[in-house]
Formats: sequence, structure tokens, C-alpha cells
Amino acid sequence: MGIFGGMKSQLRSVIEWENPNPNELFHLWSENGDEIKNSSKLIIKPGQGVIFLYEGKVQAVHMSEGLYDLKTGNIPFITTITKFMQAFESEHKVGIYFFWRTEFLNQKWGTPTPVKYNDPVYKFPVSLRSFGNFSFKITKPDAFFANVVGSRPSFLIDEARKVIAARFVQPLTDVLATSGYSYAQVDAHREELAAELTEKLKPDFLTLGFEMTDFRLESTDFDEETQKRIGRIADVMADSQAAQAAGMNYMQLQQAQALRDAAKNEGGAAGAGIGVGAGLGLGQIMAQGMMGMGGQAQQAAPAAGNDITGRIKQLKELLDQQLISQEEYDKKRAEILSAI
Repeated sequence: MGIFGGMKSQLRSVIEWENPNPNELFHLWSENGDEIKNSSKLIIKPGQGVIFLYEGKVQAVHMSEGLYDLKTGNIPFITTITKFMQAFESEHKVGIYFFWRTEFLNQKWGTPTPVKYNDPVYKFPVSLRSFGNFSFKITKPDAFFANVVGSRPSFLIDEARKVIAARFVQPLTDVLATSGYSYAQVDAHREELAAELTEKLKPDFLTLGFEMTDFRLESTDFDEETQKRIGRIADVMADSQAAQAAGMNYMQLQQAQALRDAAKNEGGAAGAGIGVGAGLGLGQIMAQGMMGMGGQAQQAAPAAGNDITGRIKQLKELLDQQLISQEEYDKKRAEILSAI
């Protein structure tokens, strides 16, 4: 290039983010090198912003779109026009980073590992994964550039999403542990938990240079071990409700279930005779439960135990409920009748 061609190239250039990648959050302008020319034009398009670096430090930030004239007398815009005698090479280098000022919506997040905490109601350890989405925008470009982007020539929105989502786990653990909600209440209070987590994260995110404009906790998924614990608790609660409906307490129900299992196990240790006795014992437990439900039942139960007709009737009920076999029924009925 001749000397006049070199001078012409130094007199004017247009600086703009051409064909911006919508997935790129920060982009280093590098066309025509990194030297600002005298009387350059800077074009900032809608939704964009610009950071100027001079000798490695942020010197200026533009947050409004428009057309700007860059004059040689304004630091950090050091041009090569004064370096005529040095073949237009300047040691004063600047960096121009374009970035998006727009809000980035519906960024998916999920906990990379299960969040572990103790259930505040049932006092057992819980492990769950959480999923949702969030929206964010850059509010302090210089802080975000210094704390997150660094010297990389390009920084993608997906990279920012990962940086943000990685900071959810520990605060989410704290919120779940102190919320007072049991495992069964978490999904019903997702909005409250999301709002509390947003407030907890806000100071740190503002320091990093961005604002989380929306945060949603969409679903939770317990791990296999936690689901087993939850299943056992659900079974106990169902049994307790069944016992209450039958007029028994939980201990009586457990005894009745054990006797019922023994009665069905004809080939096991219980044997046929023990099976009949277990079935009758089940009837006695049920009768005791009924005694707590009214005075009439309390008076009827002892009479049924001593009356031949009542004993056969009770035996027939056990047969109808398939708690004893037909053979066991016939044998025990014969024994009762032989005592007449």
C-alpha cells in the first residue's frame, strides 16, 4: 500500500456490528485491526450497546443506539494519524465490544445435582431436582465484562445462562430448608419459593452486572430413595385412616394384618389349625375396635364369643372374607357343633 493509500485508510472508517449473531451476548469488533481511525463513525443499532477498552481497561460505555463521531482528541480514541513517521503503526490499542441490551427470555435451567435438605415436617433427608426458566438482561455492562466475559473475543448467551444457573443450587437449598414446607407441599408453593429465591439472588447478580427479570420454578422431581420414603409414609397414613374408619388404632390394624397374612399362609408355619385360630383372633381384634365405637357393640361382643350360633356366624364371616379356607371352616364348625 502506498503512503497516500495508508493515509486514506487512517482518515475514516465505519465501526458497526455487522450481521450480529443473535446467540452472541458480547462481540469484539476486529475489522481493520484494533486501531481507531480519525473521524471514524460509530453506529450502534437498536438493542445494542458498546464498551470501549483502552490499554486493557474499560474507559467508556455507550447504552443508546445512534450514530457517533469519534474525534481524535477524545481519550481513549487514540488514532494513528500522529504516527505518520512510524508507518501508521500505533502502540495505543483499543478494544470495542458490542453487546445486547435486550432482555433474554425463557432461559431453561435445572439443578445439575439433586438438592439435599431435611424435610422440615417429617424430619427425613430429601433429595430432589428442580427445573424452570428465567429471563435476564445486562444492567452494568462494565461489571459483567470484568467479572464474567474477561478477555474473550466472543461470549454466548448460552454461556451466560450456565453461569447464572450454576448459582441457583446453594440458595435454593437454603430456601427449601427454611421454608417450612414438607415434600408434599413444595409443588403447591412453587411461586412463593421462586419469589424468595429471586430476592436472595438479587444482590449477587447486581454485583455481577445483570438483573434476573423473571424466575420460575416449574417442577420438582424426587430421587428414587426419597420416593421410597415418601411411599412408606403414604402407606402408613393410608393405614392409619383405614384403622380409624374401622374403629381401631394403628397398632390394632397392624396386628389384624399380621393375623390375616398368617391365616392365608396354609402351607407355612401357621398351618391349617393355626390359620383358623389366626382368623378368629382377627375377628376378636375387630370386635375390640368396634367396642370403642359405641356401648351397643361393647355389650354384643362378649355374648357372641360365648354363643354357639354367634361363633359359627363369626366363622362364616371369616370364610366369606376369604380369611380361612372351606376345609378350615368345615373342620372348625364340626368342632363347635360337637361341643353341644
